[in-house]
Amino acid sequence: MKKIAVIFLTLILAFGLLTGCAPKEDSLTQVKVSEVAHSVFYAPQYVAMSQGFFEEEGLSVELLNGGGADKVMTSVLTDEVQIGLAGPEACIYVHLEGREDAPKVFAQLTNCDGAFLVGRTKENFSWENLRGKTIIGGRKGGVPEMTLEYVMKQNGVIPHEDAVVDTSVQFNMMAGAFTGGNGDYVALFEPTATEVELAGQGYVLCSIGQESGEIPYTAYFASQTYLKEHPDVIQSFTNAISKGQKWVQEHTDREVAEAMLEQFPDTDVEVLEQVSARYRAIGAWNKTPVMKQEALERLMDVMEEAGELDARVDFSELVDNTFAEAVK
Repeated sequence: MKKIAVIFLTLILAFGLLTGCAPKEDSLTQVKVSEVAHSVFYAPQYVAMSQGFFEEEGLSVELLNGGGADKVMTSVLTDEVQIGLAGPEACIYVHLEGREDAPKVFAQLTNCDGAFLVGRTKENFSWENLRGKTIIGGRKGGVPEMTLEYVMKQNGVIPHEDAVVDTSVQFNMMAGAFTGGNGDYVALFEPTATEVELAGQGYVLCSIGQESGEIPYTAYFASQTYLKEHPDVIQSFTNAISKGQKWVQEHTDREVAEAMLEQFPDTDVEVLEQVSARYRAIGAWNKTPVMKQEALERLMDVMEEAGELDARVDFSELVDNTFAEAVK
């Protein structure tokens, strides 16, 4: 009888230790994050979610699809969410407006344009092919559209003179507009670009990111008030993102695809694997959350080329790298 009692007590203690190791949901700090779009381009973020890195840091993340950088910024400014994920240009515009408590970037996720140029025919692509054509480029003033125009100019094709860049189509409607018959080319993110190609409705011709070079394409930002009042939350969030970035670098495309599958339930794992390989090949994912000043300067070069920037913002005013540099 004593032996049974000892075994029973041992089982109870073991169960208590096991359940005590995992953080309880109600003990986690809730954080709302608005992402500019839902794309495999942000793989390290989804890996951080699927691998439990946020929970390890004491956070429970609710992810919302903002559907555009302007909408993400609005949700941050109105305190609808605590953290935004979008192009740093959103922060630049707000800083130039002189707005009080303008958000600051605290971590960088990707370091080049994640869009691919998709055409209607499988061609031996040259940027000269765009002459006299219409390209669905995205929202005017957004980094995808500005980077497209920057690359076109670098290759001797002047937007709105040599070719039409259609900026009237919303970001999440671009693929539908193209497959519906509008435009000759379209700039699409993944997995949409690959899905359009697999459906026989277009062909991926080139990576815009490879053409443009390193740019701090998407980054996390929060209001200065939130950064000051909740530095522990921001540090924990940055730690989790850093773990995701490292995990992606150390694992295969198949493993990355499987880790993201829950986020893209309607996409085959083989497609996600192919997309992961495509983004890895162009070095799309930042290896650390630190933003480089020279990369931000290139982004502002792109904005100036597009006629969307009247003055530059000082790096220290826009970026707070202390959290990224303190990653454990």
